[in-house]
Amino acid sequence: MLVGGHGEHNPNAKYLKSRGLWLSYTIGMLVLHLILLSVPVLSVPMVWTLTNLIHNAFHFVFLHTLKGSPWIAPDQGDCSRLTHWEQIDDGKQFTKTRKFLTLVPVVLFFLTCFYTNNDPNHFAINFISVTLVTLPKLPQFHEVRLFGINKY
Repeated sequence: MLVGGHGEHNPNAKYLKSRGLWLSYTIGMLVLHLILLSVPVLSVPMVWTLTNLIHNAFHFVFLHTLKGSPWIAPDQGDCSRLTHWEQIDDGKQFTKTRKFLTLVPVVLFFLTCFYTNNDPNHFAINFISVTLVTLPKLPQFHEVRLFGINKY
């Protein structure tokens, strides 16, 4: 916290618990899906797969690739080597926010499988996508960098 300030020392750690963010997140996904549905050349299974892939790509980039704090934090660089996911709730595991952010890609995967009628091509693409997004969320991968990727 800044001297005389009333904010958090690392805003990345707390804002996902803020009021209405989960609802806004869900509405954002719904809007993305409706925009894709409005494209006349895309079939319903393709729209569900694209919704899943776009969501998981943004999820992966913003939670598991970006590191540090967007503001100059007074933590003397403690969070500069942590991904956004590792900073959520100050690194505590199994909080409500982490459970929600883990559950959303899985539920979206199940919905996608249902609406694509378990087509093998769609299933394979969506399964790889949900696996790549879900594995880094496991507690065993906290602060682990595979093959040195995203180490610095």
